[in-house]
Amino acid sequence: MIDFNKNSLVPVIIQDNKTLQVLMLGYMNEEAFNKTKKERIVTFFSRSKNRLWTKGEESGNFLMVISIDIDCDQDTILIKVIPKNIVCHTGSFSCFGEKDSKGFLYELEEKIGHRIDGKVEDSYTYSLYRRGINKVAQKVGEEAVELVIEAKDDNDDLFKNEAADLMYHFLILLKAKDIALEDVEKILQLRNQRIV
Repeated sequence: MIDFNKNSLVPVIIQDNKTLQVLMLGYMNEEAFNKTKKERIVTFFSRSKNRLWTKGEESGNFLMVISIDIDCDQDTILIKVIPKNIVCHTGSFSCFGEKDSKGFLYELEEKIGHRIDGKVEDSYTYSLYRRGINKVAQKVGEEAVELVIEAKDDNDDLFKNEAADLMYHFLILLKAKDIALEDVEKILQLRNQRIV
């Protein structure tokens, strides 16, 4: 547990729960920390305002708390969040720049889920899903074959596009099977631990 008597203000790293991109750095005193834990919305102690400040209190761009972790020295906090919108006051996705493509698959997985669960009629994703598991699996197979064909040629752009098509349709297949990308990632992680 953080000893706020030792450090009245501690640094807080805010990280996107889906992409793991670092969004911002702020500071908390004990009151801000307790308020954040209770309300599940990030509240900092603003050094410039000299008061508690809930991120998004004016803009509506709140940071919804998913998890709170304390580092091994118990003097820094890591909070994983779902941002309601952009985070930085400059208009950037994060205070460290624009959205990173790493971790985007989880964002895409969520969008695919919204299209399917929301039964978005004019969506290619939903129309394919509605045709059934056999059609979705067939489409993944077709995209895999197209990727193999492109792998034999020297056009990297076409290869990358086919790889993207395969990943996209694979995510639809996972949704159709009610399996999360994270479940597959965990299996790969377990396999990696066995590699000597």
